[in-house]
Amino acid sequence: MKDEIGFLGDKILEYKFEIANEVHENRIVDITEEEKKQLSPLEVELINIRAHFISLFGEVLRNYLNEERALQKFTQWGKETGEMFCNLKVPLDEALKDTKYYRTFLWKTLKEVIKENNLSIDTVFEVGGIIDPLLDHAAYSFSLSYVHFYQLTLERAQSAFLELLVPVVPLAKGMAILPLIGNIDTERANYPMEEALKSANRLQLQRLIVDLSGVYIIDTMVAGWIFKVIDSLKLLGVETVLTGIRREVAQTVVSVGIDFNNLTIKSSLQKATENLLIRF
Repeated sequence: MKDEIGFLGDKILEYKFEIANEVHENRIVDITEEEKKQLSPLEVELINIRAHFISLFGEVLRNYLNEERALQKFTQWGKETGEMFCNLKVPLDEALKDTKYYRTFLWKTLKEVIKENNLSIDTVFEVGGIIDPLLDHAAYSFSLSYVHFYQLTLERAQSAFLELLVPVVPLAKGMAILPLIGNIDTERANYPMEEALKSANRLQLQRLIVDLSGVYIIDTMVAGWIFKVIDSLKLLGVETVLTGIRREVAQTVVSVGIDFNNLTIKSSLQKATENLLIRF
C-alpha cells in the first residue's frame, strides 16, 4: 500500500499544473469582466501558487511524511499565503472558496488514476485520511494568518492616523508643542505620550508645550499618566508647560488628587509661547 500511496503522490506532482488550471478556471467563472480584468496581471502568479499548493499533497504522499511534518508544510503555506492574500485585499470569505475547488479537482484526478491502475480500496481510504485533513488544516492556517495580518494592517493605519492627529511640532530650537485634540481615553493617550518621550530625544528638546485646549474629557487614569510622563520628561531635562486646560479637565485632575504646585501652567498657547520665546 505504501508504494501505491507514493505512486499517487508522483501523479499529483505530475498533474499539478493541470489541476491548478482546472481550479483556477472554475474559480473565476462567476466573477465579473471587470474583476477578471483586474485579476489578469496576477493570473500566472496565482496559477503557480495553486500548483505549488497542490504539489504539497504530492510531496506528502510520495515521501509518506508523518503527520507532524505534513502539518508543518501546510502551516507554513497558510502563513505565507494568508499574508499575501491579505496584502492583495482579497476578502477572506472569497479566498476560502478555493477550498472546495481544490478538494473537487484533486479527487477528480486521483479517482481517474486509481481506476486506471486498479489501486486497492485500502489505498483510497488511506489517501483520503491524509488529504482531506491537510486541506482543512491549510484553510485553518490560512485564516489565522489572514486575520493576523489584517489586524496588523489596521493597527498600522491607526498608528499613522494618530501620528497625523498628534504631531510634536517644533517651534524653535529646543522647543516644541504637542497639541492634543478630542476626548483622551487610556487607549488614545498611549501614542501621544510615547511620541512626546521619543521627540524629546530626537529634537533635543528643552521645553515642550502640551496644549489641552482641544481636549474636553480626560479619564482619571489618563490624567495620572500625563503627569507621570511630565515627570519622565523632567528626568530627560525637558520642562513641560501645560496650556489651555478646560474647566472639566481641571475638575478631573483635581479629583484624582494630583498636585499642580510643581507644574508650569499657562491659560493659553499664546501666553506660553510668548513667555518661552522671550526666555529663549
